[in-house]
Amino acid sequence: MKHAVNTKDKGGSIAKIESRGEKIFDISVKILGVVLIFLCLYPIYYVFIASISRPLYVENGQVMFTPVLATLESYREAFQTPWLWTSFGNSIFYTLCGVMVNMFFSTTMAYALSRPRLIFRKFFTLLAVFTMWFSAGIIPMYMTFRDFDLLDTRIAIIFGFSISTYNMIILKSFFEQVPASLEEAAFIDGASDFRIFAQVYLPLSKPSLATVALFYAVNRWNGYFWPMNLLTSDEKVPLQVLLKKLLVDRTANEMESAIITAQSLTSQTTVIYALIILAIIPMAIAYPFIQKYFKSGITLGANKG
Repeated sequence: MKHAVNTKDKGGSIAKIESRGEKIFDISVKILGVVLIFLCLYPIYYVFIASISRPLYVENGQVMFTPVLATLESYREAFQTPWLWTSFGNSIFYTLCGVMVNMFFSTTMAYALSRPRLIFRKFFTLLAVFTMWFSAGIIPMYMTFRDFDLLDTRIAIIFGFSISTYNMIILKSFFEQVPASLEEAAFIDGASDFRIFAQVYLPLSKPSLATVALFYAVNRWNGYFWPMNLLTSDEKVPLQVLLKKLLVDRTANEMESAIITAQSLTSQTTVIYALIILAIIPMAIAYPFIQKYFKSGITLGANKG
């Protein structure tokens, strides 16, 4: 295959002539990128157009790329769903408080394990990494929550999942890249470990902190398995658990599709789609504000200098 050739034009600048194979490769990569973007975004787009379409056409599979007889009645009915605003508030509460707890434990542990002077540092690091591949399992974890009398409590959701080893390792790797001279200078000035951590390492780690916080926030907001198993009171469950209950009710109600007509403005299916869109909005709003930190944060945190 011919390679690209550099030639000089009349002005002396170098012009790159791409071979036919390179052009085909570039076009193929762009097409593949477009296909992947479509595959990722279409499910969200479909849920949106289905939520504003007449339910009869949604059930018959006639909604594919554009809404059919668009209406916002499903959103109006979604806003009247029992426990909607309570569960929405619970999700916000669990996400905000949970992320603060996650970041506190992750940053402090990552800072400690990144310090070479920590006694038995390698042992504690190996112990932490060990939990990434081996765990007690679902039933032992549930029994632990039960034995500590944490079932149906908000504390279990907030503090029961206080740290992710993967996210902690990202922060640890970033802290290890901070020049040791900064820490030494701070020690000479009489700064304590806590002051060095709070005033030197955290301000320098904003990209990685924002990235890890986003990971935790998405996981907290979308999490439903453990809240579903640990919480029994309707006033404590988050939005994702409410959606799951609605999906189960829809599956159990097999006669619903039989009573949908062309005049029907809403159905349980379209209302659920509307609730899914409402559940996506908070994360979609939050992401642009920290997107500028995301790329640099995950790159810096993943490489060891």
